[in-house]
Amino acid sequence: MAAILNHTALEPVPMLDFQREYADLRTEVLAAIEEVCDSQRFILGPQVGRFEKAAATACGATHAVGCASGTDALWLGLAALEIGPGAAVITTPFSFFATVSSILRSGAQPLLADIDPLTFNLAPAAVDDLVRSHTGTPIRAVMPVHLYGQCANMDDFHTLAQQHGLKLVEDAAQAFGAAWTLPDGTTRRAGTLGDIAAFSFYPTKNLSAYGDAGMCTTNDPALAERMTMLRAHGMRQRYFHDEVGWNSRLDTLQAAVLEVKLRHVEAGNARRREIAALYDSLFRAAGLAAATTDLGIVLPITDPRATHVFHQYVIRAPRRDALREHLTAHRIGSEIYYPQPLHLQASLASLGYKLGDFPHSERAAAEVLALPIFPELRNDEVETVVEAIRRFYQ
Repeated sequence: MAAILNHTALEPVPMLDFQREYADLRTEVLAAIEEVCDSQRFILGPQVGRFEKAAATACGATHAVGCASGTDALWLGLAALEIGPGAAVITTPFSFFATVSSILRSGAQPLLADIDPLTFNLAPAAVDDLVRSHTGTPIRAVMPVHLYGQCANMDDFHTLAQQHGLKLVEDAAQAFGAAWTLPDGTTRRAGTLGDIAAFSFYPTKNLSAYGDAGMCTTNDPALAERMTMLRAHGMRQRYFHDEVGWNSRLDTLQAAVLEVKLRHVEAGNARRREIAALYDSLFRAAGLAAATTDLGIVLPITDPRATHVFHQYVIRAPRRDALREHLTAHRIGSEIYYPQPLHLQASLASLGYKLGDFPHSERAAAEVLALPIFPELRNDEVETVVEAIRRFYQ
């Protein structure tokens, strides 16, 4: 850090750099793609099954079902559980749009509950209050989101599910490799903490494809079989359609890429944790870390029961928008996940929520800022980011 302080100009730092990962994996990836091209088996080729098996093992699940996207994975999970018209699903207003849109697509009613202001994840206490006070459409499921790569409080969600007879659908889109330590001391991976889990392999994710791709995991063989049927137009036997399913197969080329990248994701997640720890230490050394944004930057908080994979490193920042403009002026990447909570999205006005309904989510939307974090990010680049932020607040 000290060496940077003497420099007037700051070097640019990308928010994400796909080229660096590609340079490391180019030979493996091209060989995997060539294998698919040589076989000419582009739909549900052997790479799909191989990846599903390996990914299930990595998550500690007994079954994995690949599909076309993380959004489809959420819908597929709900459809397999037969959650649709006449059912309600509780989830968070502070997430990507697909969390709620998948519920609507299933025909169910989304109900929202506020977040824990420390972890940004759906707050079990808020869900419990909603379940106890709700008098409308019967609540069938809860969809906690493992936001930014940290598992939601699954201890409390398991208790809630048991007390109220609810299904748990994990939105694990950002959390491949994340884990949660249960009260009995056992640690389980995201993907095995609910009835069904949904993953996204969008190119920015920790485990990423070269396009859209997704996956569901479950330990229930009947649910796995049903999702396999639903992803292929409701077919168990070719051209015999048992139900109206969907065309949501995992592309063989994407499975081939994912099969390669799966071999490296654990090392990548470990490096992300190293980078997050470096950010923490540098912010504290610079005197920027504080308990609230009235006093300074609030650093990410990891629940001691969680194994965080830092899909994003997200701070709460005073004068967030001005800080982001400052970083952009110095060609330093940043992003806001998410600038408007779901209950205030124009397309979801029919849900009937208004400003003020979820104050923790609304405040988070006004304060959060994601900083560069990816396995190939160099330590000196992390130092540059922190120095740029120090200059803004000095």
